[in-house]
Amino acid sequence: MRELSQTPATDARPSFRDLVSAFGRIGLISFGGPAGQIALMHRELVDTRRWIDDKRYLSALNFCMLLPGPEAMQLATYVGWTMHGVAGGLAAGLLFVLPGAVLMMALSLAYAMYGNLPLVAALFVGIKAAVLAIVIEALLRVARRALKGSADWVIAAAAFVAIFFFEVPFPVIVLAAALFGYFRAVDTTIPSTALAPVPWQSTLSTIAIWLAIWILPLLEVVATFGSGHVLSQMAWFFSKLAVVTFGGAYAVLAYMAQDIVETYGWLKPGEMLDGLGLAETTPGPLILVCQFVGTIAAFREGGGSPILMGLLGGVVTLWATFAPCFLWVFAGAPYIERLTHAPRLSSALRSVTACVVGVILNLTVWFVLHVLFRTVDDVHYGPLKLTVPQPATIDLTALGLAVLAMVLLFGLHRGVITTLAICGALAVLISRLA
Repeated sequence: MRELSQTPATDARPSFRDLVSAFGRIGLISFGGPAGQIALMHRELVDTRRWIDDKRYLSALNFCMLLPGPEAMQLATYVGWTMHGVAGGLAAGLLFVLPGAVLMMALSLAYAMYGNLPLVAALFVGIKAAVLAIVIEALLRVARRALKGSADWVIAAAAFVAIFFFEVPFPVIVLAAALFGYFRAVDTTIPSTALAPVPWQSTLSTIAIWLAIWILPLLEVVATFGSGHVLSQMAWFFSKLAVVTFGGAYAVLAYMAQDIVETYGWLKPGEMLDGLGLAETTPGPLILVCQFVGTIAAFREGGGSPILMGLLGGVVTLWATFAPCFLWVFAGAPYIERLTHAPRLSSALRSVTACVVGVILNLTVWFVLHVLFRTVDDVHYGPLKLTVPQPATIDLTALGLAVLAMVLLFGLHRGVITTLAICGALAVLISRLA
């Protein structure tokens, strides 16, 4: 697998031990969905540790936004790859996912056996409120660095309006931004860097190896349990989902909710929302909601020991969801460096960067509304969609804790873990006193 580990040089390459330590920490505190996770990694990797510069971080984010699946996890994988090749990418990607996956597995099994847990729900009210401050800080920082001219601001605003108010598919928005940047490029003086070409044999080898890693274990599941078993159905369904869903967890939810509830009957409509709530309030990618679905479905319909089947359902879903992410990143990562040295492609990436700011703003507004209000309605007027919170359902506890988090982070300069712990503890205390 030597050809898979071609690693571009970095100015501040950490040791593998430091890489594992950093991404282990990130995996434990990566709350807040894509916006919060992108913000946290930017803070940790660009601002604090200076392992990757802002330009490369944003270029990598652009690349990951174009891939199907969870962009934040793929971004972590790419950063790890730049430091220590495939081993670094695997370590970073797995550590980003596993803490949340372990917690989600435990909560999903508890949900299957006992229903929703009030204490856990109270704890995560405080955590979500604290994450608001992290998300807003990151949005401002990324916007300040990514939006250099008036055209960038226009692209960011247009992307936000298109996705938030008109529900334009994410790939369409990114493609439009890239085309705009490509054709508006007039500066042909960007110097090229002598980068060794990537042999096509290496790329094909990477694709073949990771396709096998992804598909063969799932075929073994089908061979063991039969094609009609719920585990086999999930292996196929979530593998298909991993290929066709662009735009992160929100796109996944829109695609899979109807099939899971109406076609397969694995969950009830309200349970789907409970799963999303757990995914939003635990560390790791929001797409871990798929693990919740897999665990609940196999617990109920797998036969044999419900707990064992629930565990297997969660594992099968995790494998089908995340194994393809390593394929996309390891096959495409060697080409990212080259994109930034072609004038028109560089201009296209700059426009996509501006577009991503609008997308992060969309995620931020969505997150703020759903944290601060218990009921948020989508109202449609033809092609226009308005997301309208019901003022009477404002969560004063979440609002107060969010203000406290901003004071702790911005005013008193407390760390992320300290802020999360204080807000979470206060939320539990308030719930006990209410």
